[in-house]
Amino acid sequence: MSELTPSAVKGGAHSPARHDSAAGHVTGRALFLDDVANAPGTLHAALVLSPHAHARIRRIDAGRALAAPGVAAVVTAEDVPGRNDIGPILKGEPALAAGVAEYVGHPVAAVAADTLERALAAAALVDVEYEPLPAILRLEEAIAAGALVSPAQVIERGEVAIALGYAPMRLAGDVRCGGQDHFYLEGQIALAVPGEDRDIAVTSSTQHPTEVQHGVARLLGLPLNAVTVEVRRMGGAFGGKESQATIVAGIAALLAWKTHRPVKLRLRRDDDMRATGKRHPFLIRYDVGFDEDGSLLGLDMTLVANAGNVADLSPAVLTRALCHADNCYYLPNVRLRGLACKTNTVSNTAFRGFGGPQGMFAIEAVVEAVARHLRVPTELVRRRNFYGIGRNDMTPYGMTVEDNIIERVVEELEGGVDLPRWRAEVETFNRTSAVIKKGLATMPVKFGISFNLPTLNQAGALVHVYTDGSVHLNHGGTEMGQGLFVKVAQVVAEAFQIDLEHVRVSATSTGKVPNTSATAASSGSDLNGMAALNAAEQIRGRMAQVAAAHFAVPATEIVFSDNRVFAGNKSLSFAELAELCWRRRVSLSATGYYRTPKINWDFKTNTGRPFYYFSYGAAACEVAIDTLTGELRVLRAELVQDCGRSLNPAIDKGQVEGAFVQGMGWLTTEELWWDEDGRLRTHGPSTYKIPGSRDVPRVFNTRLLADAPNREQTIFRSKAIGEPPLMLAIAVWLAIRDAVASLADHRLLPKLDAPATPERILAAVDDIQARFAALPAEAR
Repeated sequence: MSELTPSAVKGGAHSPARHDSAAGHVTGRALFLDDVANAPGTLHAALVLSPHAHARIRRIDAGRALAAPGVAAVVTAEDVPGRNDIGPILKGEPALAAGVAEYVGHPVAAVAADTLERALAAAALVDVEYEPLPAILRLEEAIAAGALVSPAQVIERGEVAIALGYAPMRLAGDVRCGGQDHFYLEGQIALAVPGEDRDIAVTSSTQHPTEVQHGVARLLGLPLNAVTVEVRRMGGAFGGKESQATIVAGIAALLAWKTHRPVKLRLRRDDDMRATGKRHPFLIRYDVGFDEDGSLLGLDMTLVANAGNVADLSPAVLTRALCHADNCYYLPNVRLRGLACKTNTVSNTAFRGFGGPQGMFAIEAVVEAVARHLRVPTELVRRRNFYGIGRNDMTPYGMTVEDNIIERVVEELEGGVDLPRWRAEVETFNRTSAVIKKGLATMPVKFGISFNLPTLNQAGALVHVYTDGSVHLNHGGTEMGQGLFVKVAQVVAEAFQIDLEHVRVSATSTGKVPNTSATAASSGSDLNGMAALNAAEQIRGRMAQVAAAHFAVPATEIVFSDNRVFAGNKSLSFAELAELCWRRRVSLSATGYYRTPKINWDFKTNTGRPFYYFSYGAAACEVAIDTLTGELRVLRAELVQDCGRSLNPAIDKGQVEGAFVQGMGWLTTEELWWDEDGRLRTHGPSTYKIPGSRDVPRVFNTRLLADAPNREQTIFRSKAIGEPPLMLAIAVWLAIRDAVASLADHRLLPKLDAPATPERILAAVDDIQARFAALPAEAR
């Protein structure tokens, strides 16, 4: 194998290279699916959505719709030629409601017409007769009814009941965190084009082209090789286009199959929010035993997720939540129970963090409760319970934490911001301010990297070198704005030691790289970067042999560097060597493959090593609340994030900042609200509030942990970055609770769920003031 020298090229690994589509994004030249000119004869589709949370479908009469101008077809579940099932994990999840509609917004039928306006008008003409049925709309109702979409899950270690019984102190409580809409800038969209001999090509805004391929093939009764799915870029996804995109692509493909014409289905924002899943809301109930030092002796905790109407990805989300309910803490005696409850609301799905945020939210609520009870800083309780090195290092699911750097990360954060001084300034302010109260809190994060299902931890790539020295790269990862394409291109540029501008990445396609996993679980760079490196190294090895023969030296003396290939003082340009390889009839194309080592998981016992490694981070946040209105401002955020040896510091820093703000939205402003009939009332930007520019902290500092290469053999010792920073935003929620607690001299635990909207903050203020006033004078 030839030698790879330290990078001397422009845009190689570890450099802050610009996002490959940055200029296109800001100028509008980057084309998204709806920007591409329609082929002649293309039809536009619209959905018919159920107005009922739960109803039997008695009859569907499409006569008036079919008679409307420009209408080419109407399809229902009865028109599916294959199997009406797009479940990603469990069976029985139809693309179009079959016999029963199970939530308001459930697709019941679809219309194709020559314009979108005509399709929408015709959809309103489809006459559906419903028989309303009793609906389960609240988690408490689902728990009482025993309504689950999948079996309960348990992770358990030690003697929980005994530990709780003997604990010197014990607390029980509950807390809730809400869901979150993905609110991607580009909504769900797909274009299906029928070909000859039953082939069909689908362009989809999806994180998981292979799952779309499988779903379309299943619906149409086709083999997988008859369905090709492609995606060049998405305008955001955040997990919402992992499984949900299959619904849209499948219906578009069904209409294309029926009409023998291209069909585009693009959901309007209101319909997108009604019809597609969101982050899972959770109800957490805990019983914790501890001692006077704050050591957690026993914990019995139940995490109840609102799965919605079908399982979708809920079983996996719940598993990951349970695997992160320890966060950074060693729990010697613990029972973690997970319930995925069935309700007549839209099926919830993947969202950045995939259950991890809810699991960490749960344990941080417990740690805060213990600290408030002991009247000590939360940071002290955390340190008492942090995982150790060589001791107290086994997770509840049986994985040894081998790469523990949480102490270092927390020390860098606290030392960098002078936390004691900062806290003293907040307390001084609160003593002199009657109405505005400030809060300060920190948040440590330990986030596991890999899919919990070991099978998914694999990737493929395809690399071509052309005779002019330019390189074509294709891999199974998808680009949704996160910078995956430029990172993997940097890996290939680094391998060949050529400037990044010579590497071109093409659209992800099931026809080029088959059997791919979703671009999810923060593993895009880990998996696809390694697969691309494997392909590039194969080609580089062949090129080195040709160079060695040309220069009459051993292949071990061939050095690739600075766009050239050297043998001592002699050299060829990379392009010249590529031309020479072609003349010598040496292949300049290779497929690469990678599978993550070391991981395993036993679904029967919920034990194993589900993660290749952990990513660490820490945050400190200051907030201010108005105790008369509940208004909130996040004043300052200080973040430290572990990226290993960053592949691209500019991209990674942007991911940290974006994830934090998105997490802040989940915990503060983004409230999903259903009425008593199961209708989502927050289904657009006028009623659903994502963070805006004025919500971003005025002081917002992000540092990537320096000199901390990944201990595992990841791509150039980097670490995943997409999801871990989102959980740093839990510091904001804790800081709000700290501000509320200041009204009771920090003696009482605030009653404040998430999202901490002004209404909830005001209610928490009123509650804690009333409880504090009711205390005996000597207890205040």
